[in-house]
Amino acid sequence: MNAAELLDRLVGFATVSRDSNLDLITFVEGYLDEHGVDHWRVESDDGKKANLLARIGPNVAGGVVLSGHTDVVPVDGQPWSSDPFTLTDKGDGRLYGRGTCDMKGFIACALAEVPRWADLPLDTPIWLALSYDEEVGCIGAPRMIETLLADHPRPAAVIVGEPTMMHPVVAHKGATNLRTTVTGRASHSSQVNQGVSAIHVAARLVTRIEDVMAELRAEGRIDEAFNVVHSSLHVGKIQGGTAINIMARECSFEWEIRHLPSDRFEELLGRVNATAAELEAEMKQRAPEAGIVTEALNTTVPALADDNNAEVLALCRELLDERPASAVAYATEAGQFQREGLPTVICGPGSIGQAHQPDEYLDIEQLEAGAQFMAALGERLRRK
Repeated sequence: MNAAELLDRLVGFATVSRDSNLDLITFVEGYLDEHGVDHWRVESDDGKKANLLARIGPNVAGGVVLSGHTDVVPVDGQPWSSDPFTLTDKGDGRLYGRGTCDMKGFIACALAEVPRWADLPLDTPIWLALSYDEEVGCIGAPRMIETLLADHPRPAAVIVGEPTMMHPVVAHKGATNLRTTVTGRASHSSQVNQGVSAIHVAARLVTRIEDVMAELRAEGRIDEAFNVVHSSLHVGKIQGGTAINIMARECSFEWEIRHLPSDRFEELLGRVNATAAELEAEMKQRAPEAGIVTEALNTTVPALADDNNAEVLALCRELLDERPASAVAYATEAGQFQREGLPTVICGPGSIGQAHQPDEYLDIEQLEAGAQFMAALGERLRRK
């Protein structure tokens, strides 16, 4: 099968993060078996999802890992003009479907080249590393990386195939999702001296979260490689209260910190927590039962730093006609590979502007560019 045919099969698996990806994994395993490729599942705790590792070529150290996530975001409430889980060619040079660019297109390009890689006398291996639950906090990849490094010879480099229009990306921000819950004391709204409004306190803390960004800019904590040049803090969801005439006992909000590689998540969270401690002390003077609790909703996804990547970057640029490297604001599994000492860059077909959108698409020319990259990679790693 060519890349388009494989993409058609992959899109047909509705691997939304809330659901299992095992049907897709089973399909890929069968495809790899047809070509005599060794592979290993790395399952989730409940066994409902799995990562998949596969090695094409010799069982030696070195070589390149091609990493992609198998899960996709939901389509609920989005105005799709075609079935999101059927690959659709409308004759406009684009292939439509959920996950086409993010990031089943990259996986299809790699799988399409497997038969030729399997026949090449490769000097070092090409690894496939397919993960689950990237879209909900990069949950699956760490145990896959752990298994790769514990049970197999160490690879030399990693290419994470997020959509970059086939331009190498050498840095991205880290990301942490958080929930803060403010507990006050309810009272009749005419008796404001008796209660403590959780909503009012939460509002002060939300404002503080935005103020932290202004502080970072004023301190010169910026990196011009990013289109948003500072670490960003953003509140995306808030809820609380029961009625307009009741001082709210509880208010919670969900927010995120996306930190530059040069910043520390813990330090940025500490600025917000310091204000929360001050507000909590004020609340407790009037209501001892009051409090503010912040919890992480995911393990921090580490940033990818432009560091220790000269060889893999040179390889990508060699295969891509010296395209310039860049940085992106979104988070990926690349930082998790780099954290374990593996030189890592991001490079894949498609535009991040299409990711998560209704009528998500991948330009056919981008799919072809991804396929050409895979073919060139195999030639580059074959024995001379």
